[in-house]
Amino acid sequence: MFTKPQAALAIFLCAACATLAPRTTLAENPRQDAAAAFEKPARDGSHDFDFLIGDWKAHVRRLPDRLNHSTVWNEYDGISNHHKLIDTNANFEQFDVTSPDKKLHIRAQTLRMYNPDTHQWSIYGLDLDKGELQAPVVGQFHGDRGEFYNQQTWNGRIVLVRWMWHNISPTSARMEQSFSPDGGKSWEVNWICELSR
Repeated sequence: MFTKPQAALAIFLCAACATLAPRTTLAENPRQDAAAAFEKPARDGSHDFDFLIGDWKAHVRRLPDRLNHSTVWNEYDGISNHHKLIDTNANFEQFDVTSPDKKLHIRAQTLRMYNPDTHQWSIYGLDLDKGELQAPVVGQFHGDRGEFYNQQTWNGRIVLVRWMWHNISPTSARMEQSFSPDGGKSWEVNWICELSR
């Protein structure tokens, strides 16, 4: 008998495997910064996300009205828990944050898997409340900065998506999500997650 978290993880892993079919996830002519994120690094990056393993406090700023020059952000606080999967470099995150007035709530899960042939990470987001599995952002770390790219539809338009990890230390880390409506010429940050412990 599975517990609820184990059942959610099993469903997530099955759905992630189903999405692994080859597909193109970047725009036809991505900018140089996106192309650089896909250059094969000269080192093994399989331990790049080891810093995340364990429990974190999470503070999130989210821009709900994206690509409209909005400056109104929603803020959330909560937890982010990460653990390795089955003696591999893959890891799984459970994320739960709430706005100060308790009216807004985000629960999500993330699966990160490393490909030793390409030296790249594929990061899948899962929203159990909506029953959605997102196509992965893909990329790797160069030094102390990780960049991961994809494209998605936002308000009927295809936009480039960039997830960036930086400011990493044993007690803190920062993840940002940005959208580009113009093929990577400009980026608007719409999600900032500050982790601390």
